[in-house]
Amino acid sequence: MKAIVLHSYGGPEELRYEDSEIPEFGDNEVLVRVRATSVNPVDYKIRSGAAKARMPVDFPAILGRDLAGEVVDAGRNVTGFPKGMRVMALANGTYAEFTVAKADVLAPIPDALDFEKAAALPLVVTTGAQLIERSVKLQPGWTVLVTGALGSVARAAIHVAHRHGARVIAGVREKEKTQAAELDVDEVVAIDSEREIEMLHDLDAIADTVGGRAIQRLFKTLKPGGVIGSVLGVPEGAREHGIRVEAMMAVPDASRLYELADENARNQFTIPIARTMRLEEAAEAQRLAESGGVGGKIILVP
Repeated sequence: MKAIVLHSYGGPEELRYEDSEIPEFGDNEVLVRVRATSVNPVDYKIRSGAAKARMPVDFPAILGRDLAGEVVDAGRNVTGFPKGMRVMALANGTYAEFTVAKADVLAPIPDALDFEKAAALPLVVTTGAQLIERSVKLQPGWTVLVTGALGSVARAAIHVAHRHGARVIAGVREKEKTQAAELDVDEVVAIDSEREIEMLHDLDAIADTVGGRAIQRLFKTLKPGGVIGSVLGVPEGAREHGIRVEAMMAVPDASRLYELADENARNQFTIPIARTMRLEEAAEAQRLAESGGVGGKIILVP
């Protein structure tokens, strides 16, 4: 098979399109033909070595977390995944023509979604949902600020927060406020504007997808006992300010993924796709995504 193989940490040029062995599958695993995958920030953080402290790589490595494809074969303990079935998952090694996934992480692709739309979803919707449900532990009636609200993880978090009966505020940069008007939120706030931050107070929670100085400026907007849920670790200074932080990393959840994919298929929320590129263009795709301003997910198709 063809795959994008990483032989050492470095820039996008370290991603090489080359021949690789079709992976073997175990008794509880499924061999999937990858029809589409997508680029996520974690992909280029792993590639560059920025994430090696928590996500080390054994070289050579095949990156990629989003899977949308068709079942080719399955282990002897696997039931319910016949050959040809369309499946999606938060998996590993998806920058390839074939990958292997444990059966319990696979979900059917809703009929209304094609492979490309399905490939945009697994990591970001799983992360967004778990940020709200497992990290923030959102309660009905709470007011929650979601930072980086135009990003894919944040869009999923906003959708899930509304489903849980919260009042949702979108945190964006001032120059993004016009674009943020498309979001289904109760209020939009420029979190790079001290004037607008001063108007925020007594928040029950912040769901943070930005980190850095942006989240530090927002510490004062939380009510006593409020919580920050973060996909980027514990913000510097949070503990010194007595702020409770629940940092998280997404874990596969097939049933929740299917529910969210179905809601996406029903147009209840949107994960924008900026462009579709060939798998062999993965290096350029990562370069584009890493530079920012693409305006949506980049999909890779073998």
